Amino acid sequence: MKTAPRPRARRRRDTEHRLTHDVDVWVATASPDGAPYLVPLSFDWDGETLLLATPADSPTGRNLAATGTARLGLGSTRDVSMIDGEVEVFEIDALPRQRAERFAARTGFDPRVPATPYRWFRITPRRVQAWREENELRGRELMRDGDWLVRHSDPSDSP
Repeated sequence: MKTAPRPRARRRRDTEHRLTHDVDVWVATASPDGAPYLVPLSFDWDGETLLLATPADSPTGRNLAATGTARLGLGSTRDVSMIDGEVEVFEIDALPRQRAERFAARTGFDPRVPATPYRWFRITPRRVQAWREENELRGRELMRDGDWLVRHSDPSDSP
Protein backbone atom coordinates (compact mmCIF):
# COMPACT_ATOMS: atom_id res chain seq x y z
CA MET A 1 0.00 0.00 0.00
CA LYS A 2 1.44 3.33 -1.06
CA THR A 3 1.33 6.34 1.17
CA ALA A 4 0.65 9.87 -0.02
CA PRO A 5 3.71 11.66 -1.36
CA ARG A 6 5.57 13.83 1.13
CA PRO A 7 5.66 17.56 0.54
CA ARG A 8 9.07 18.74 -0.66
CA ALA A 9 9.73 20.62 2.59
CA ARG A 10 9.28 17.32 4.46
CA ARG A 11 11.65 15.58 2.05
CA ARG A 12 14.27 18.24 2.76
CA ARG A 13 13.84 17.80 6.53
CA ASP A 14 14.07 14.01 6.13
CA THR A 15 17.25 14.35 4.05
CA GLU A 16 18.84 16.72 6.55
CA HIS A 17 17.91 14.33 9.37
CA ARG A 18 19.67 11.52 7.53
CA LEU A 19 22.74 13.68 6.97
CA THR A 20 22.84 14.53 10.66
CA HIS A 21 22.15 11.03 12.03
CA ASP A 22 23.36 8.46 9.49
CA VAL A 23 27.02 7.45 9.56
CA ASP A 24 27.46 5.63 6.24
CA VAL A 25 26.75 6.63 2.66
CA TRP A 26 27.10 4.90 -0.72
CA VAL A 27 29.74 6.71 -2.79
CA ALA A 28 29.60 6.36 -6.57
CA THR A 29 32.54 7.55 -8.64
CA ALA A 30 33.91 6.99 -12.10
CA SER A 31 37.46 6.96 -13.37
CA PRO A 32 38.45 9.56 -15.97
CA ASP A 33 37.84 6.91 -18.66
CA GLY A 34 34.35 6.17 -17.28
CA ALA A 35 34.82 2.96 -15.27
CA PRO A 36 32.24 3.07 -12.43
CA TYR A 37 32.97 2.26 -8.80
CA LEU A 38 30.62 2.08 -5.81
CA VAL A 39 31.56 1.71 -2.12
CA PRO A 40 30.06 2.44 1.28
CA LEU A 41 32.03 4.95 3.36
CA SER A 42 31.52 6.61 6.71
CA PHE A 43 30.94 10.36 6.73
CA ASP A 44 30.48 13.38 8.92
CA TRP A 45 28.07 16.20 8.03
CA ASP A 46 28.87 19.69 9.31
CA GLY A 47 25.64 21.28 8.06
CA GLU A 48 27.09 22.22 4.66
CA THR A 49 29.52 19.53 3.53
CA LEU A 50 30.18 15.81 3.96
CA LEU A 51 33.62 14.71 5.06
CA LEU A 52 34.84 11.25 4.00
CA ALA A 53 38.16 9.45 4.16
CA THR A 54 39.46 6.61 2.05
CA PRO A 55 42.89 5.30 1.05
CA ALA A 56 44.55 7.71 -1.35
CA ASP A 57 45.40 4.91 -3.79
CA SER A 58 42.02 3.11 -3.69
CA PRO A 59 39.81 3.30 -6.81
CA THR A 60 37.46 5.66 -4.97
CA GLY A 61 40.31 7.87 -3.73
CA ARG A 62 41.86 8.06 -7.20
CA ASN A 63 38.48 8.74 -8.85
CA LEU A 64 37.48 11.47 -6.40
CA ALA A 65 40.84 13.20 -6.82
CA ALA A 66 40.85 12.89 -10.61
CA THR A 67 37.29 13.95 -11.41
CA GLY A 68 36.33 16.17 -8.48
CA THR A 69 32.78 14.80 -8.47
CA ALA A 70 30.78 12.11 -6.71
CA ARG A 71 27.24 10.85 -6.35
CA LEU A 72 26.15 9.82 -2.88
CA GLY A 73 23.18 7.67 -1.89
CA LEU A 74 21.66 7.83 1.60
CA GLY A 75 18.98 5.42 2.76
CA SER A 76 17.35 2.44 1.15
CA THR A 77 16.09 2.05 -2.39
CA ARG A 78 12.53 2.73 -1.15
CA ASP A 79 13.54 5.92 0.71
CA VAL A 80 16.59 7.46 -0.90
CA SER A 81 18.34 10.80 -0.94
CA MET A 82 20.73 11.24 -3.86
CA ILE A 83 23.43 13.90 -3.61
CA ASP A 84 25.63 15.04 -6.47
CA GLY A 85 28.60 16.99 -5.19
CA GLU A 86 31.89 18.70 -5.86
CA VAL A 87 34.94 17.19 -4.19
CA GLU A 88 37.87 18.86 -2.47
CA VAL A 89 40.87 16.68 -1.59
CA PHE A 90 43.02 17.16 1.52
CA GLU A 91 46.06 15.31 2.75
CA ILE A 92 45.37 13.48 6.00
CA ASP A 93 47.25 16.01 8.16
CA ALA A 94 45.77 19.08 6.44
CA LEU A 95 42.50 19.32 8.39
CA PRO A 96 42.25 21.09 11.72
CA ARG A 97 42.67 18.59 14.57
CA GLN A 98 39.19 19.32 15.92
CA ARG A 99 37.53 18.47 12.58
CA ALA A 100 39.45 15.20 12.22
CA GLU A 101 38.61 14.22 15.80
CA ARG A 102 34.93 15.00 15.23
CA PHE A 103 34.99 12.63 12.23
CA ALA A 104 36.70 9.89 14.27
CA ALA A 105 34.27 10.26 17.18
CA ARG A 106 31.19 10.20 14.96
CA THR A 107 32.22 7.32 12.71
CA GLY A 108 34.24 5.18 15.12
CA PHE A 109 37.17 5.24 12.68
CA ASP A 110 40.26 7.45 12.67
CA PRO A 111 41.87 7.53 9.21
CA ARG A 112 44.96 9.24 10.66
CA VAL A 113 45.99 5.99 12.40
CA PRO A 114 46.32 3.23 9.72
CA ALA A 115 49.65 2.63 8.00
CA THR A 116 47.87 2.90 4.64
CA PRO A 117 47.94 6.54 3.50
CA TYR A 118 44.45 8.04 3.59
CA ARG A 119 43.13 11.35 2.29
CA TRP A 120 40.16 13.47 3.31
CA PHE A 121 37.48 14.22 0.75
CA ARG A 122 35.08 17.07 1.44
CA ILE A 123 31.95 16.95 -0.70
CA THR A 124 29.79 20.02 -1.19
CA PRO A 125 26.28 19.15 -2.39
CA ARG A 126 25.32 20.78 -5.69
CA ARG A 127 22.15 18.75 -6.39
CA VAL A 128 19.93 16.84 -3.96
CA GLN A 129 16.98 14.61 -4.83
CA ALA A 130 14.75 12.59 -2.50
CA TRP A 131 11.94 10.12 -3.15
CA ARG A 132 10.35 6.96 -1.79
CA GLU A 133 8.05 5.56 -4.43
CA GLU A 134 7.03 6.44 -7.97
CA ASN A 135 4.49 8.91 -6.60
CA GLU A 136 7.38 11.03 -5.26
CA LEU A 137 9.36 11.23 -8.49
CA ARG A 138 7.61 14.48 -9.33
CA GLY A 139 9.26 17.22 -7.29
CA ARG A 140 12.18 15.03 -6.19
CA GLU A 141 14.78 17.74 -6.86
CA LEU A 142 15.36 19.66 -3.62
CA MET A 143 18.66 21.43 -4.42
CA ARG A 144 20.03 22.69 -7.71
CA ASP A 145 23.40 24.39 -8.25
CA GLY A 146 24.00 24.32 -4.50
CA ASP A 147 20.80 26.20 -3.62
CA TRP A 148 17.87 24.63 -1.78
CA LEU A 149 14.72 24.96 -3.88
CA VAL A 150 12.39 24.63 -0.90
CA ARG A 151 12.40 26.10 2.60
CA HIS A 152 12.08 23.87 5.67
CA SER A 153 8.45 24.82 6.08
CA ASP A 154 6.73 26.17 3.02
CA PRO A 155 2.94 26.37 3.39
CA SER A 156 2.51 26.46 -0.38
CA ASP A 157 4.68 23.37 -0.80
CA SER A 158 3.17 20.51 -2.73
CA PRO A 159 4.57 17.02 -3.24
